[in-house]
Amino acid sequence: MFVLLVARRYLFSSPSQTLLLITGVALGVTVFVFITALIAGLATLLTEQVTGDSAHISLEPPTRVARVLAGPDLPVESVALVSTFQREQIRNWPMVVELLRSDPAVTAISARISGSAFLVKAEAVRPVSIIGLEPQGIDAISEISPNIIEGDGDLGADGLLIGVRTAEQLGLGAGQSVLLRTERGVDRQLTVKGVFRTGVQSLDERIAFVSLQTARPLFVLPEGVTNIEVKLNDPEAARAKARFLGEATGLRATPWQEKNLGLEDALQAQGRTGTMIQVFSLISIIIGVASALVLSAYRRRSEVGIMRAFGVPSRFILLVFVLQGLLIGLIGALIGCATGYGLCIWIEGITRPDGTSILPIAPEQGGYVWALVLTTLGAVVASILPARSASRVDPLEAIQQ
Repeated sequence: MFVLLVARRYLFSSPSQTLLLITGVALGVTVFVFITALIAGLATLLTEQVTGDSAHISLEPPTRVARVLAGPDLPVESVALVSTFQREQIRNWPMVVELLRSDPAVTAISARISGSAFLVKAEAVRPVSIIGLEPQGIDAISEISPNIIEGDGDLGADGLLIGVRTAEQLGLGAGQSVLLRTERGVDRQLTVKGVFRTGVQSLDERIAFVSLQTARPLFVLPEGVTNIEVKLNDPEAARAKARFLGEATGLRATPWQEKNLGLEDALQAQGRTGTMIQVFSLISIIIGVASALVLSAYRRRSEVGIMRAFGVPSRFILLVFVLQGLLIGLIGALIGCATGYGLCIWIEGITRPDGTSILPIAPEQGGYVWALVLTTLGAVVASILPARSASRVDPLEAIQQ
């Protein structure tokens, strides 16, 4: 097309100016890509830190609500009493577990009996949260076995696995006995089989594990479980999956986001900050392209006037400048995307002694398509004003100048 040849000629007639303009666009796109990848990496890191040692969805028995008692001999205000002695439990938990196992989005399942208790050694008393689970599933939700620093994870019939802080405060070690007194008033002498250190204070200081069969008499639950913890292959899908499981099972399904509302607010604020930086990067690109093309249109008024005097339509002039903006935006965006990706890969390769990256960046989530599309469109939009100005040049005035 002849219009493309003219646009290219205008661009290459001043190579230094065109190079600086494309460089400016590329730098703006590089910032756009870097910020997008950094925000995505930070969100992934924070999510992994919060959900790494906890469930993505917790299934619990539905909340018991007092029933209104109706009858001719009873006032309307009378209600049936709800027992607080009998523990809420999931009686049909094997069926729920089978349903979860058939779901490809579920990666781990842990049926549990949870309750409060005290560890008593001589005069020392320590409150703990007891979790009873199948011994082979001890690592389903949290990585416990790889973090055992003393003893092993073989719970057996009377075994107890405690955190390092609990062990230090009670002076316990692997192989020693301790009295466990549960919230149900049941006492039992257990043997510490192992001590773990995860680095998570809530686990190391407050949690103790026993086998599911050991927990049943301790909390007077011969059949059911108190909760079922679920891990997903995509933590971000927890809300939708929780709604589905709640409707399918009739249980109370709580996604991890509802337990960490502060984190969700922080991630949203972080995302908004990244969006603002991206918008300002795009605005700077538009201003740069527009100012350069305005200057180009002013410098070429006489050429435009001659073309108009020879009968070249204003639409042709308009397309010449719009194509200049398109080429500048497209080339600059392609270079910027490549540079941004290379920068992200380079930063990801800079690691600490433990092998983790110095910045939690996600190069594959740099928003390259958006950067390419928005920059190209922005450059085209930026070229419209100088293009319209050039296309409306009066031939006689332009030639006289």
